Amino acid sequence: MASPTFADLLLERAGDGHPGLRFEDETYSWARAVAAARTRAALLPDACPEPPGRPRHVGVLLENVPEYVFWIFAAALGRATVVGINPTRRGAELAADVRHTDCDLIVTDTAHLPLLDALGDAVPPDRVLVVDSDPYAASLREAEARAEHGDPGARPEDRLLLLFTSGSTGAPKAVACGQGRLAAIAERSAMMGIERDSVTYVAMPLFHGNAVMANLAMAVHAGATVALRRRFSASGFLPDVRRFGVTYFNYVGRALAYVLATPEAPDDHDNTLRCAFGTEASAQDMAGFARRFGCRIIEGYGSSEGAISLRKTPDSPPDALGVAPPDLEVAVLDPATGAECPRARFDAAGGLLNPGEAIGELAGLNAAGAFEGYYKDPEADAERVHGGVYWSGDLGYRDEAGYFYFAGRGADRLRVDSENFAAAPVERILARWPAVVMCAVYPVPDPRTGDQVMAALELHDGAAFDPDGFADFLAAQPDLGTKWAPRFVRIVRPMPLTATGKVHKRPLRRLLWEPADGRPVWVRPGRALAYEPLTAERAAKLRAEFAEHGRDHALGTL
Repeated sequence: MASPTFADLLLERAGDGHPGLRFEDETYSWARAVAAARTRAALLPDACPEPPGRPRHVGVLLENVPEYVFWIFAAALGRATVVGINPTRRGAELAADVRHTDCDLIVTDTAHLPLLDALGDAVPPDRVLVVDSDPYAASLREAEARAEHGDPGARPEDRLLLLFTSGSTGAPKAVACGQGRLAAIAERSAMMGIERDSVTYVAMPLFHGNAVMANLAMAVHAGATVALRRRFSASGFLPDVRRFGVTYFNYVGRALAYVLATPEAPDDHDNTLRCAFGTEASAQDMAGFARRFGCRIIEGYGSSEGAISLRKTPDSPPDALGVAPPDLEVAVLDPATGAECPRARFDAAGGLLNPGEAIGELAGLNAAGAFEGYYKDPEADAERVHGGVYWSGDLGYRDEAGYFYFAGRGADRLRVDSENFAAAPVERILARWPAVVMCAVYPVPDPRTGDQVMAALELHDGAAFDPDGFADFLAAQPDLGTKWAPRFVRIVRPMPLTATGKVHKRPLRRLLWEPADGRPVWVRPGRALAYEPLTAERAAKLRAEFAEHGRDHALGTL
């Protein structure tokens, strides 16, 4: 029997009257959602011709609204590819994403339309569909009559999604996900507790693989109901759970922490939640969330590339990622030699005693075939797969009992509030500041999960750091991503360099935010672009936060 495709899963919902999608005051049955997808698939041939040698690429630049879901489904039924455009990127960086993935058509709305200004004529105006416009509504009415109701003949290898990630070089990489892989992921719905009577909550962005793979696709397989929210809101989380009767939700990074930061109420436990699945929450946040809201937390490690996954078992140590599934061989390898790294040793307090030898790259020994590749990036493909091994690019270590731990994403990659990005684009922006001679951007650990952005700046002789001027400069940069503004700024003179003249970031990372050479470190304490000196008292409080959230280990793996 041939492997199923995601289109096959959708066809099973074509006559299903069960509520499939809820959004604000709207409800769509599965049958209606599939019909909407068929209409949009019928619109594709008129919207843009099919390019030779590949499927149509449909860039979607929207919040989590029904139109986003309909276009993912339409691509499956129309054998096209959806490109998830990240709206937190700006200017030239966003334009480069669109150009790199050869978007033939862009689906957006009036709120996001100005973000496309940097594209120039790369995508003609008549190939930009504005979903809240009268012309779009008229086009849908015309396409509805042409919608086909048969089997589209999709194949497992048909590329359905291009999901952006970032590599150490700073060049964006679009990882491919085919119809077969997404269908196989969807079939794991029962493992996540998603059943016919479930209501899944999608508040993580649909341009990210976590929302599509760990929620939407699984709900399609189970015939469950999906509740959409435009964007994540910590204060809106519990009201949404109660309003929609949510039983399952997916999360990444600090989402649990943000919810836990909302005022606690005696009746928080009074809700419909059964289960949550996500990545990168701290052990303390997982325990606190489970206690406060009475639901089971399933933590895992994975990526949009899909080649490696690790699962937290009930007996996993609190800070561990977990173990590999039985059919997957995962190891921690020395990227220089390919040899397996020695197992981690810990002191009585749980500190890592041998980080220099135990930390290596998480690698899948039998996972290379699961990687579908990056779009138009053979160098990145070769970096991921060589010697018959899949190299994740993530650092980790493994204890004597076989549990894996996360040790970082490398000096040139950052993950802030669940957004992955590379240092190079941020460095290019900071280098524009007239006072800067040389700059380096790198991650320092966040007290709860992931990273914070730190920048080291070497200024021209005689120049002093002007915090207000630096903040004004950042505010004026149109291509500064929403997560890119440095949390910490260190002034250095001179910048540490390697023997080959490259910036040496490792000693900078090891300093964390501690002052050095008598020069203060500057901190942006809130969301506003405003910097002030990092006092000894504030630094001590920051270190205490790591202990409070069980993240002391993150300070010892730099």
